[in-house]
Amino acid sequence: MTHHEHPDAALVRRGYEAFSTGDMETLASLMTSDCTHHSPGESQMSGHFKGRDNVLAHYGQLMELTNGTFRVEVKGIYPDGRGHVMSVHKWHADGTDRGIEMEGGLFFTLIGGKISDIDECVADIVESDAFWGTG
Repeated sequence: MTHHEHPDAALVRRGYEAFSTGDMETLASLMTSDCTHHSPGESQMSGHFKGRDNVLAHYGQLMELTNGTFRVEVKGIYPDGRGHVMSVHKWHADGTDRGIEMEGGLFFTLIGGKISDIDECVADIVESDAFWGTG
């Protein structure tokens, strides 16, 4: 069977690749200027990060708090053909006192061929909060 990747799925895949290689210029080019990332929980990494620059700063903080060890392993990318894409992944990181490995996912809204909203979900919010701490 031949697999034809939908353009929205391809865009999200490019985003993951840019994130994973630290190519923030490419990642920024895939987002609207008012893009928002919503992170679950009550930790220092939780909240609503509004605007492309704030979203990218949030990603930079992921790397800073884990001494560059934060990484994601994509498991699947699923478009609906109407401007939404779900992705599932496993994320890994080492903190100051321990490591973490957790399943998670992102729900993307695309407008005009760019990412405008990202809702993040994690398998265990309490464990994620404990890892990230309150700062």
